[in-house]
Amino acid sequence: MAIAWISVAAYLVAAGLLVADLRRADRAPAAWLSAATVAALLHAVVHLLAWRASGVADMHFFSALSLVGLGMAALTTVFAAGGRMAAIGVVAYPIAALVLGAYAAYGRHLAEPMDWRLQLHAWCALLAYATLAVAALLAVMLWLQERALRRHRIGTWLGALPPLVELETLLFRTVGAGFVLLTATLLTGVLFVQDLFAQHLVHKTVLSVLSWLLFGGLLLGRWRRGWRGRIAVRWTLAAMALLVLAFFGSKAVLELVLHRFA
Repeated sequence: MAIAWISVAAYLVAAGLLVADLRRADRAPAAWLSAATVAALLHAVVHLLAWRASGVADMHFFSALSLVGLGMAALTTVFAAGGRMAAIGVVAYPIAALVLGAYAAYGRHLAEPMDWRLQLHAWCALLAYATLAVAALLAVMLWLQERALRRHRIGTWLGALPPLVELETLLFRTVGAGFVLLTATLLTGVLFVQDLFAQHLVHKTVLSVLSWLLFGGLLLGRWRRGWRGRIAVRWTLAAMALLVLAFFGSKAVLELVLHRFA
C-alpha cells in the first residue's frame, strides 16, 4: 500500500501548493496541478491493483468512500485544468487524501463477485455521489461568496473564485449532471432488488428517492422560477445530506457496527 500513501502525500502537497498559489497575484498553476494529477492517477492505480489481485471490484464502505474521493479529486482537477474552480481543490484534495488513507489503513475486505447489473448500479452510484459531492462544495462556496459580498469582505481565496453568476451556473450544471447519474442509479437498482427488507435496502431506497426529489425540485425551481442563491444552496446541501445518509450511513451501520459485509 506504499502507492496509497504516496498518493495521500501528493494530494496534501497539491493542496498546500494551491493555497500558496491562490495568495499570489501572478498565479502559475503548473506545480499544484501536476501534483494533483499524479495523486489522482496513483489513487486510481491503488484500486486497480486491488481489483487485479482479487479479481473483483471491492465496493465495501472504505473502498466506496475512497472511490468517491477519487471522483471528486478527478472532477476538481479537470475543472481546474479548464481554468475554473481551482479553489475547490483546497477542500477536495484533503478529503481525497483522508478517504484514501482510511481505505489503505482499514478498508481491505474480501469482495464478493457481482453480476453486471449490480456492477452497473454501483458504478452509476459512485459517479453520482462524486458529482453531487462536488456540487455540494460548489454550493458552500456560493454561500461563502454571497456572504462575503454582503459584508464587503472578499479575501484572497474567495477572490480566486469565478464571478457569482458563473459560479451559480456551474453549480446548476453540476447538479444537473449528478441528477442524471442519480436517476440512472435508481433505475439500475430496480434490476437487482428482490426484497427491500431482506436486502436491507429500505432506508437506502427511501432516502435516495427523497434526495432525488429534492435535486429534481431544485432543477425544476431553477427552470420555472429562476431559483438561485440561498435557495439553491439549501436545497443542494439538504439533498446531499440525504444521499450521504442513504448510502454511506446505511453501509456504515451494516459494515462497521453490525459487521455484515455481504
